[in-house]
Amino acid sequence: MNKTFLLGGLAATAMAVAGIAAAQTAPAPQTTHHVRGDADGDGRISQAEFVDGRIARLTAQDMNRDGSVSREERQAAMQARRTERADARFTRLDADGNGAISRAEFDAGHAAHPDRGSRAERAGHRGPRRAGGARERGPVVIAETREKLAASFARMDADEDGFVTADERRASMRRHRQARRERMSQPRAAAPAPAPAAVPAPTSE
Repeated sequence: MNKTFLLGGLAATAMAVAGIAAAQTAPAPQTTHHVRGDADGDGRISQAEFVDGRIARLTAQDMNRDGSVSREERQAAMQARRTERADARFTRLDADGNGAISRAEFDAGHAAHPDRGSRAERAGHRGPRRAGGARERGPVVIAETREKLAASFARMDADEDGFVTADERRASMRRHRQARRERMSQPRAAAPAPAPAAVPAPTSE
């Protein structure tokens, strides 16, 4: 009986030691933070994720495949996105899928998103637009955009490991805001005073 008890104790001790060793060697769970543009969900952005995703969207907007996105092509892409969102919202509200939205379905959809408000209300929260509207951009050359994105990625990649983490991206944004504040705080050069008008010389009679 003592021999059986001794063997049982040795087995329990061996299991306990094995459990401690497994706990020490098991990798600690890694916590990753979501980074916008992180396609594979590893908590960081590669240059391919940062550049190729944006270039793919521009290429899709380049309907005539001339290597640039014109104002008309941008507007067409925006209209397509608005139509897609409207279709998705209609489908969400049309609970019975009969192609029409009843009053009950409309009220149910509004009750599910009470804070969304109307389009006019949301526009009011964003504040009034600046007088004169936004500055109109010319065509977006895709090759030039690729180069600018690659340069922007290199500036964010502080440790030059080929990836941008959430911390590196936040640090880059802080540097950008600081540089912008410094530019805005600098006094503007005063416009040169207009030259005095020439006074005609008196004529003798």
